[in-house]
Amino acid sequence: MVQRGRRIVLAGLGLVLAGVAPLAGAQAAAEQGNLVALGDFPSSQVAPRKVVVWLPPGYGAGSERYPVLYMHDGQNLFDPATAMGGQAWDVHKRLAALAATGAVRPAIIVGIASTRDRAREYGPAQAVEALAPPLRAALLGDPPTPGGLPTLSEQYLRFIVEELKPAIDARFRTSPERADTFIMGSSMGGLISLYALARYPDVFAGAACLSTHWPLTTNFNMLFDQADARPVRYASAYFDWLARKLPRAGRHKLYFDHGDATLDALYAPYQQQVDGIVRAKGYRMGVDWISQVFPGAEHSEAAWRERVEVPLRFLLSR
Repeated sequence: MVQRGRRIVLAGLGLVLAGVAPLAGAQAAAEQGNLVALGDFPSSQVAPRKVVVWLPPGYGAGSERYPVLYMHDGQNLFDPATAMGGQAWDVHKRLAALAATGAVRPAIIVGIASTRDRAREYGPAQAVEALAPPLRAALLGDPPTPGGLPTLSEQYLRFIVEELKPAIDARFRTSPERADTFIMGSSMGGLISLYALARYPDVFAGAACLSTHWPLTTNFNMLFDQADARPVRYASAYFDWLARKLPRAGRHKLYFDHGDATLDALYAPYQQQVDGIVRAKGYRMGVDWISQVFPGAEHSEAAWRERVEVPLRFLLSR
């Protein structure tokens, strides 16, 4: 059972061990809307990575400007050929179907591929750097890394906010204002989505965090050892930071969810603590905040595909 759980954890966390394959030419056209592959997008902050932009149906026919949803782990979003386990989220198809019924506003999706530095780019830097050195050293694996590897999430967010977003706004018909800019991710992508909103509250109006990996660590021996208290200490560092830095209610939307199978089975007590922080900040359940449990759902792209319509409705409702 433990070995099966570890395989699922590795798939769900989406650790990238090699470069992301480029979008195949035959798949460059989506079933609905259009995919635009930007190739290896350059950055002075982090390593170049694949960026794929989905333009909604009707984009080419008018002059309308669109909200933008930035999503992490972009290789898992649109194309089964590049997705973890061959299971893409199909988020563009789900969004197109919702927009066609008028349930949500049409929007542009920007899929940002992760790299082999994923754990360092998605870990909330200010929380990680507040940890004692022995905790920081053990965060990313076993055996511990002496001194701990430096976090890269501040650089990753500067890449999105200062380099990628301006390029997207210049090239495509976006609505660049905060009220029309959103961010979404799963697992560690949930960590960085919430961190992005808290670090750049004037850039992002909402964050969707699916199956958020609150323990922060990718040290799997630690995660599967019920007697090891370090994951709780890692999560507490982030919670302490959020209690200080998460914006108060009034200008943002926050979405959280998790299942109760595989790695998601660990998340309920952590999510309850986050919900307490969010509630104390004045957010109202069902109005500007959702926290939802999906019984039977595991930690996988297939599970996130099945429920991605829920955060899409919440963030992009008319």
